[in-house]
Amino acid sequence: MIVYISIGNSDDKLTQQEWSDFVIETDILLHPGAPGTPVLARHGNWRSRPDDPWQNACWCVEIKEGYALLRAALRHQARQHRQDSIAWAECPNTEFLGASNG
Repeated sequence: MIVYISIGNSDDKLTQQEWSDFVIETDILLHPGAPGTPVLARHGNWRSRPDDPWQNACWCVEIKEGYALLRAALRHQARQHRQDSIAWAECPNTEFLGASNG
């Protein structure tokens, strides 16, 4: 299944260093091949522009079943970094549109 996971600091609760730590720690959790991770592949990772008024980051990952521990780890990350939530958007019906000649 494809999942998009997004974090942010739009309320400016986090200092720049705290935001950086939050992004790095989340990135580690979403790395394919990390011990015990259900992440099979990472299809993308996006960050807000440095001159945007809001800070955010988003990952697109492919995961296998048994991802309850990952969700729990992300909830822990949110608590550790004084955030209300982390967005988790499942895309169970991802469709790849092929190029056509006509």
